[in-house]
Amino acid sequence: MGENEIDQEFKRCLEKGKLREFPKGKGLFLKELKTAEEDLEESKENYKNKKFKWATIQAYYAMFHTGRALIYSREYRERSHYCLIVGLRTLFVSKRLLNSQTVEMLQQGKRLRESADYYSEWSQEGAHRMIESAEEFIRKAKEILK
Repeated sequence: MGENEIDQEFKRCLEKGKLREFPKGKGLFLKELKTAEEDLEESKENYKNKKFKWATIQAYYAMFHTGRALIYSREYRERSHYCLIVGLRTLFVSKRLLNSQTVEMLQQGKRLRESADYYSEWSQEGAHRMIESAEEFIRKAKEILK
């Protein structure tokens, strides 16, 4: 996806109200990051207890809250998981603060979470990958937000 195309998607998300300006975000992004870390710890605990469905779901939400923390830090708020991804691409990937692989991990996590949540399809391997991805995403976000 080219930079102009990303900007167009960002504009569409704004026009549809799926991304909104959110000045309070600067004061809330650390809370979101803390929520992400808590979700990750719960995911690891569920993984250890062989509850791979919940480990998958919670690892995704660790990633979601990490993405939300980043968006909040730029004074935006998402109203859809898709527009969160669009916002991350526009505000972070296009400025070379995040690499596109990180956002792809979030997209893959969304699919794995939906499969676990809606279709009762999950695996130990998928949960493990999600936890690793969430750890990496949180680490990168902390570097950006420091």
